[in-house]
Amino acid sequence: MKDPYFFGYGSLVNTKSHDYPDPQPATLNGWRRAWVATPRYGVVLLTGVRAPGHSIKGLIAAVPGADWAALDAREGGYARLAASDQVEHQLNSPPEIAVYAVDPAHMKDSATHVILLSYLDVVVQGFHEVYGESGVQHFFDTTDNWHTPIVNDRDDPIYPRHQQLTRTQRALVDDNLERLSAQMKQRHEAPLSPKF
Repeated sequence: MKDPYFFGYGSLVNTKSHDYPDPQPATLNGWRRAWVATPRYGVVLLTGVRAPGHSIKGLIAAVPGADWAALDAREGGYARLAASDQVEHQLNSPPEIAVYAVDPAHMKDSATHVILLSYLDVVVQGFHEVYGESGVQHFFDTTDNWHTPIVNDRDDPIYPRHQQLTRTQRALVDDNLERLSAQMKQRHEAPLSPKF
């Protein structure tokens, strides 16, 4: 039996945060990313949301022996959904592919929730290493709900799979946050409010 694959679009793009084999770039069609709150956490989760006409870059990797237990546990706030027909990849023999996403019924108002900078750093590091600087910008531009407050926990990371970023990667995070904040101000939206 052929191993299935997952499509990751957030922290799973960063192969320093897991050891699943055969990681490679892929695109999920008909989706965008968004920061969303759920009843389980005081921080927002990065999720995929269905969005016809849109697509997001990410990473696929194999799940040996279809042993989903560890990945299901890691992605505990998410539902595992079939996505084989929505993922573009370079594999010669298309496998079963799943994507994790928060059930819309479990999304709630994020007024009291925050984005952990240590988590965002891991995501951006992954996109930088897989797609370069243009991939980092794509991540920021294809993700919604950047009005959510950001807590700078870099010096004392809360996110359990935090990583050490290079100076370039830190700058990519900070510069893109500043870029988005400026765009939101121009559109008269609530700007980002990072607690640096």
